[in-house]
Amino acid sequence: MKKIEAIIRPERLTDTIKGLKNMGILGFTVSQVVGRGKQKDTQGVYRGKNYQVTLHPKVKLEIVLSDYLVESTIRTIVHSAQTGEDGDGKIYVYPILEAYNIRTGTIDYDIEDLANKEG
Repeated sequence: MKKIEAIIRPERLTDTIKGLKNMGILGFTVSQVVGRGKQKDTQGVYRGKNYQVTLHPKVKLEIVLSDYLVESTIRTIVHSAQTGEDGDGKIYVYPILEAYNIRTGTIDYDIEDLANKEG
């Protein structure tokens, strides 16, 4: 199993989720985050005063899936989230040693069954 963390632009989240659902990937976690990369700073105004925005709002998707789904999932995320400009984000892939089902307390060997159990 692998864990994919994708940091993307918030405005690309809906398209990315649609792409994942079309692949049959229905289980993932979404978090709002802020971060810093090559994206240029912007100017903001608060109560009539200008300030520099150095941390940009992003969305983090976390997906745990079987090894055979990793490459196609990465392609889907890139295709769905890419604008071609600085600040599009990053994708990280980590090995997962074990996963447990909290309800049953047992090891969860079939993480991709999330796609088969919706509905």
